[in-house]
Amino acid sequence: MSREQSGREVAALCLHLHARGWVANHDGNVSVRLAAADGAERFLASPTAVSKGDVRADMLVEVAAEGDAFKVVAGERRVFSEFSLHLAAYRARPDVRWVCHAHPPYATAWAVAGRSFWESPFMGEPVVSLGAEIPVVEGAGLSDALSRCDAVLLMNHGVITVGPDAEMARLRMELVEHLAKIAALAEPLGGPRPLPGDQIEKLLAARAKAGLGPSSGGGSYAPAGPKPDVASLVADALRRY
Repeated sequence: MSREQSGREVAALCLHLHARGWVANHDGNVSVRLAAADGAERFLASPTAVSKGDVRADMLVEVAAEGDAFKVVAGERRVFSEFSLHLAAYRARPDVRWVCHAHPPYATAWAVAGRSFWESPFMGEPVVSLGAEIPVVEGAGLSDALSRCDAVLLMNHGVITVGPDAEMARLRMELVEHLAKIAALAEPLGGPRPLPGDQIEKLLAARAKAGLGPSSGGGSYAPAGPKPDVASLVADALRRY
């Protein structure tokens, strides 16, 4: 994908976050990994101090990173201070090209309460899409969590999702918020009823078969081609249950 196309997709994702009400004021940020240049990793990122509803492709900044240090090398604006969180995600997952951070209300409510709504998965399809864990972490634990997971709740902060493309990062954010809302609505009814452990194992096997999520050693995403049909994977995994 060209830098220009990546820029258009960053801007489009920012607008989507704002339109869905997952960010307010200057909240949230988006970045994409570019090809390395001059011995440094390169990224394209949304600018700081701009509403995601106002972001345009010509506002983006190109960031070079070496070790823990990073700086803007192209663009007239500043990069957001939380870029170190994005770097931690990229370093934890060589397969990840996109990182999305937002404050969707239901998921962020669980994050500020210091609780995960997904410690015991309660629906089948999301296990294939997201895995069996969406942990609550503080900054120092982000790399370790993302080596196992595609989405995390940041303590007192919000949500980070990752993906091989903009669509996957966006859909994972959408699913995290949807599950967080379901869990919150189920709380006064006695809480969600967890799936049986053996059922979760079958769903995780289907997830691995589809090439979704991190592989051992942070391997690459599934081969190029159509996105997996999650509903069919779930039905296949559970047909003998």
